[in-house]
Amino acid sequence: MSIADIRREYTLGGLDRKDLDADPMIQFQRWFEQARGARASGRMRRFFIRLYKSLLLVMGAEPMDINAMTLATVDPEGRPSARTVLLKGADQRGFVFFTNYGSRKGQELAGNPNAALVFYWADQERQVCVAGHVQKLPQAESEAYFNSRPRGSRIAAWASRQSDVVPDRRYLEVLWAKHEAEFPGDVPMPPYWGGYLLVPSRLEFWQGRPNRMHDRFRYSRQTNSWLIQRLSP
Repeated sequence: MSIADIRREYTLGGLDRKDLDADPMIQFQRWFEQARGARASGRMRRFFIRLYKSLLLVMGAEPMDINAMTLATVDPEGRPSARTVLLKGADQRGFVFFTNYGSRKGQELAGNPNAALVFYWADQERQVCVAGHVQKLPQAESEAYFNSRPRGSRIAAWASRQSDVVPDRRYLEVLWAKHEAEFPGDVPMPPYWGGYLLVPSRLEFWQGRPNRMHDRFRYSRQTNSWLIQRLSP
């Protein structure tokens, strides 16, 4: 089978305007909770989701991280780059993630704070696309999250100058061991590490439908509200 012949049909459900909350962040949190399995809209949806997940387990596949999101940024020449990062918070302010400020994405965000996110939950046949501007979180908020991380992850933040070229794996392991010895107790947050908040100006909610006639709704930020429009698939 060629790549062009790989396809699937989307049959789990639909999305109507009446299903949407007026606040896109509430709508996102609702979908996120459903992706996490906390609740589902209807017995048939729950049945098909359970069946899908059971098949994944039988085939030995692990469910994808539901908080994984694609982050897209641009460099000074306008060339885009994208990578998967983990969502660590979503509230009325926007979307929170953490990284090394000196990484490629950190440098690109410093030069151009406009960015985009994509969430894709295959077992829900849903996608959320977000666009907005990014700002750094207050240091106290970044430190609170950093201190909640496993010790090994905190040491790795010191050992890895993210996106720098390194000679080999051994080089990284030596650095990790060096910093493990340096911090026998508490591991402080590196000065070049912290969090970002993406403040959305546009969100799109996509629900797969049969025959590629998908449901798409766009939220566009207005002065004191959000404009909701259905888009052609």
